[in-house]
Amino acid sequence: MNEIARRHIRSFVLRQGRTTTGQQRAIDALMPVYGISYRAEPLNLDDAFGRNAPKILEIGFGMGDSTAEIARSHTENDYLCLEVHTPGVGNLLKLIGEQNLTNIRIIQHDAIEVLRDMIGDHALDGVHIFFPDPWHKARHNKRRLIQTPFINNLMKKLKPGGYIHAATDWQDYAEQILSVLSSESLLQNTENDYAPRPAYRPLTKFEKRGLGLGHGVWDLVFVRKEDSQKVV
Repeated sequence: MNEIARRHIRSFVLRQGRTTTGQQRAIDALMPVYGISYRAEPLNLDDAFGRNAPKILEIGFGMGDSTAEIARSHTENDYLCLEVHTPGVGNLLKLIGEQNLTNIRIIQHDAIEVLRDMIGDHALDGVHIFFPDPWHKARHNKRRLIQTPFINNLMKKLKPGGYIHAATDWQDYAEQILSVLSSESLLQNTENDYAPRPAYRPLTKFEKRGLGLGHGVWDLVFVRKEDSQKVV
């Protein structure tokens, strides 16, 4: 594939955030252990985690607090976590060290390229996309991550029976996500429209504050059908 064909509109902008001393210390000490470098070649997930277990991909973990809590509560799963912002990577690595979490691996790179180049077909048991950048100005909506081409690629990587769980606090993005996921014939909504927050997804401090102010949060959980169930 030539370079022009590989280009895509990025769903993020690298912001200048301050990395604390503790976060940088965690990066220096733990990224060689729990980090995986981006390479344009398939990644063997069992080898990366050192075991055969369900593999969940998390796209955009922010500062990693919810990620660490989920991984700590569900040691039966392995979590491949993607984030581009260095302070968030450092903070999750700090939590990994403090809580002795062994079921997390981190790739600091663009999720679209990781998914395209490193994740094998039918390799994932689940995908978490919690509070992706809403790009709320209409002229920027094209930068939103969850759009049809992205979901088409994701379908190749998700096992039959695997799930996609997205959450957003922007109603129009929730409506877009619902439309995009509902349009994929290999996906089945677990609800009529939006889902109650699954117990495994903890409330963030930001989310609690927003709910206290009357702001909405929308969860969507879809499951991948067997290939034979695809509507043609």
